[in-house]
Amino acid sequence: MAGCGAGDGGAWRAERAKGAPAAEAGYLSPPLTLAVGRTADGRVRLSGSAAPGATVRLGQPNGESLSALADAGGGWIAVAPAAADVRLFGLSMTSGGRSVQSEGYLAVLPEGGAAQLRAGAGAQVLSAPSRRPRILAIDHDHDGAAIVSGVGTVGADVGLRVDRAARGASAVDQRGRFTIALNQPLSPGDHEFEVAAEGGEDVIALPISRPVSPASGPFRAERTARGWRIDWMTPGGAVQTTLLIDRAGD
Repeated sequence: MAGCGAGDGGAWRAERAKGAPAAEAGYLSPPLTLAVGRTADGRVRLSGSAAPGATVRLGQPNGESLSALADAGGGWIAVAPAAADVRLFGLSMTSGGRSVQSEGYLAVLPEGGAAQLRAGAGAQVLSAPSRRPRILAIDHDHDGAAIVSGVGTVGADVGLRVDRAARGASAVDQRGRFTIALNQPLSPGDHEFEVAAEGGEDVIALPISRPVSPASGPFRAERTARGWRIDWMTPGGAVQTTLLIDRAGD
């Protein structure tokens, strides 16, 4: 297990829960992380969009942070040192004296991948669209409410089956992503998840267990046989489990 998130997690959650005032949200769109990669020396390169000229901040619960300045087109780049553990960042920007935060937290993996964790919603893994549908993440809460997310062909309809029973459907958005909320709670145990759409199908079997409250800090991360399991405190104080599936060998 990789225990992560030392420091004053309560203060970090409180800061994240405040968010931007409604008036500010009407003027500023939150910053986004759009891509992740590796530099030649093994560091993690994050890039995204923000208001032109804005100061972008990626803050960790232990108080450490990265900063970047958005260019005239709104693009920004930040480089994080390599790390052996999962790191969670809160992404925000300041422009014209106003601040706005992005949704959820950005999880950066030791292997160099990243995903936006979203409370009560499916994680958005930073990945290119795929002709064949691919399951990249599964989120669930203590009551079994679950969401399957991944990538596919833009505009394609995606159907989801769990243990061979139909459990939901959605469409791939313009960024190549789909998110499907299960129409029934997901019980603990081993399950088979299957999505089918234009371009083919994808099947993955995973064990599901209830969220575990972090012993210290706002989250805990554990390497599993199929990727990373992250149990994290949402801004509202609940614990949500995000399973990020390693598809590198597929």
